[in-house]
Amino acid sequence: MDLLNINYEKYSLKNGLKVILHQKKDIPLVAVNIWYKVGSSNEVKGKTGIAHLFEHMMFQGSLNVPKEKHFKYIQEAGGTLNASTSFDRTNYYEKLPSNYLELALWLESDRMGFFLPALDQVKLDNQKGVVSNERLQRYDNQPYGLAWETIITKFFPDNHPYSWPTIGFMDDIKSYTLDDVQNFFTQYYSPSNATLTIVGDIDLKETKYLVEKYFAEISANNKIVPIQSSAFSLEKKITLSQKEDVQLERIYLALPSVEIFNENEVSIDILLDILAGSKSSRLHKKLVHNLQIAQDVSAFQFSGKYGGVILFSVTAKPGLTTQNIKQEILNEIDNVNNNGITENELLRAKNVIKSQFVYSLQNIDILADQINHYDYYLNEPNSLAMDLKRYADTSIESVVNASKNFLTKNYLELVISPKK
Repeated sequence: MDLLNINYEKYSLKNGLKVILHQKKDIPLVAVNIWYKVGSSNEVKGKTGIAHLFEHMMFQGSLNVPKEKHFKYIQEAGGTLNASTSFDRTNYYEKLPSNYLELALWLESDRMGFFLPALDQVKLDNQKGVVSNERLQRYDNQPYGLAWETIITKFFPDNHPYSWPTIGFMDDIKSYTLDDVQNFFTQYYSPSNATLTIVGDIDLKETKYLVEKYFAEISANNKIVPIQSSAFSLEKKITLSQKEDVQLERIYLALPSVEIFNENEVSIDILLDILAGSKSSRLHKKLVHNLQIAQDVSAFQFSGKYGGVILFSVTAKPGLTTQNIKQEILNEIDNVNNNGITENELLRAKNVIKSQFVYSLQNIDILADQINHYDYYLNEPNSLAMDLKRYADTSIESVVNASKNFLTKNYLELVISPKK
């Protein structure tokens, strides 16, 4: 079977639930992956973080599944499960022996259709505490933990759907009420706002019967409010600095990028890999090995439905500051703009990206999530080969043009320094 050619069946139930089935019978496992088309971008100022709260609340029990039993049932069946929230979506997923498919579908359907009857103030207060502690541990009390939040709140325009952190602000987390939770669930956790993808050792006829059995009677809500957003650029350079309880100084440079699957997205990915993607990258060799002024170097691009950001991060060597690091980054960007990149650099970046991508798809739970990813953004689950071809077709010229068009504009600079 061609790993990059996904034979699938896609259909919708009468309540609007979209279903994608992909039969993969080489191992007796099944992955159940459901995407709700709601993330932190659907929130409003003053009520941030509620999408992420649902990632926790949805494991607190539903009408027929007591609190904490979702984890217990799946793990006792020899499976694994988790969930995640991003700007654009929330997903829930299980991987388990294929003879337990019905268990996973029952659990997912019960919380989709019967979450509210089991909701109470005790559960909400408990999870508000859990999320508050998560924020303290992963952000507020973590070295450099507030950097991303600081950057996006100043980088994106006010009220842009990406201008607040997915976990939410602490005051907002503490303010959630039962009405907030009920209204959010009613609006967004509808079968008409979800896609259920099932991948693995399945019988297609039996699986369709089970999906109908457990999901068909769940009522739909079609009152989704569309997000209004438009492209933006930084009108001027933004310079920020803050002192934190860290040992080493670190500098971040953020620049506007493109929305996901934009024609420039892959050229930027390859460019960033060449500049800072590995120990053999240009900036790592220059800043860490040659000049010995940096402890580490990284760069990545986030691209979402409503825009993107390019982010460089460099930590100074002990006893040094980032004073010269920014200029060296800008010098290397000028070097790319004036002298280009080599064929070997381009080929290495392509091979790294391809190998990481193909290797990850050997896990059926990742494959199921990737199918949902493509369907959400492209409305075509079988987009693996197309996606890789975008990278294979990228030329030296397009990478250099990406540098000239996206790395020479105004940027946000954040320097985090140790407290004296």
